[in-house]
Amino acid sequence: MRKKIETNAIRTQMERSQYLEHSTPLHLTSSFVFEDAEDMRASFAEEKERNIYSRFTNPNTSEFVQKVVHMEGAEDGVSFATGMGAIFGTFAVLLESGDHVVSARSIFGSTHTLFTKYLPKWNIQTSYFKVEELDSIEGMIQSNTKILYAETPTNPGIDILDLEMLGKLAKKHNLILIIDNCFATPYLQQPIKYGADLVIHSATKLIDGQGRVLGGITVGNSKLIHEIYLFARNSGSALSPFNAWILSKSMETLVVRVDRHCQTALTIANFLEGHSKINWVKYPFLKSHPQYKLAKKQMNQGGSVIAFEVKGGLETGQNFLNALEMLSLSSNLGDSRSIITHPASTTHSKLSEADRLEVGITDGMIRLSVGLEHSEDIKNDLKKALDTIK
Repeated sequence: MRKKIETNAIRTQMERSQYLEHSTPLHLTSSFVFEDAEDMRASFAEEKERNIYSRFTNPNTSEFVQKVVHMEGAEDGVSFATGMGAIFGTFAVLLESGDHVVSARSIFGSTHTLFTKYLPKWNIQTSYFKVEELDSIEGMIQSNTKILYAETPTNPGIDILDLEMLGKLAKKHNLILIIDNCFATPYLQQPIKYGADLVIHSATKLIDGQGRVLGGITVGNSKLIHEIYLFARNSGSALSPFNAWILSKSMETLVVRVDRHCQTALTIANFLEGHSKINWVKYPFLKSHPQYKLAKKQMNQGGSVIAFEVKGGLETGQNFLNALEMLSLSSNLGDSRSIITHPASTTHSKLSEADRLEVGITDGMIRLSVGLEHSEDIKNDLKKALDTIK
């Protein structure tokens, strides 16, 4: 009988040792021993699957990978030390000099830097489409286009892209569709259902959920994953066994945590939408969201992140953050603690105003990652800070 994703996240476990642990133990070892010379030869010849060296595989990393694979409906996966390690490793394997990428413009800042600063050094170019102009994608596809890439929901604008449309377009033009699913998690959204070949996560965010460790993972088509695994194995971007153990245990509570995140986030989004000091609020499951129907179609719930704009611009946005007492000022998200940031003066401050506006980052825009505190306490902290705005 096929198990539900909540069960797979808990009951996917590597083989127990002779001690018959109920919870998977830590395997803090750099290497593994062999029974004899023939066992060692066969292992290095890849005639058998076994652990050789923790930069290659480790029981803890394998368990974590399999849990995400099950939840995403993927064939295989490979873990990385960070989310950006997963993104770079994936593109480094799939792209060659002269290739072309078509990507949504609204993507994580470090991914944008990878596309604009580093990939061009190897003669790899990127064309950007606006998230509200998906009909422009087909016109950007060239004979050398290899990858179609997007995040949904986007960071930090919380826009929703049509996964089914992207999947059909990628199939029509024989492109590799890669989706950054970090904001949704494998619980809220499974892009492979809509035609994605690969799905990437920064496990540092909601998968860990408590701001403790770094990690990344790519899952999807087994042939593509095998090549990505070989790159990770040889480039040294391995996830540590300890971090993998933490992330694997975090997966066991992912569903209940994300349920609470989403319920509270919707409550807070409704509160903010009705406040006189707020110009607009974007949250996928608010009916006012431009892609509300699409979000309801491809997501189970709306996620933990809200974008909103306070009246008054750059200085007011900074003053609003200074007036908060409980919420954390941090650039992370997906934590048990609510986190708030002002993109125009922090994460996206190096972009020109025109570039920021192109991806929906106004001077007064705030990104709020809703944590697991009581909704009334989050609301009260926001209300007190908003009351200071003149």
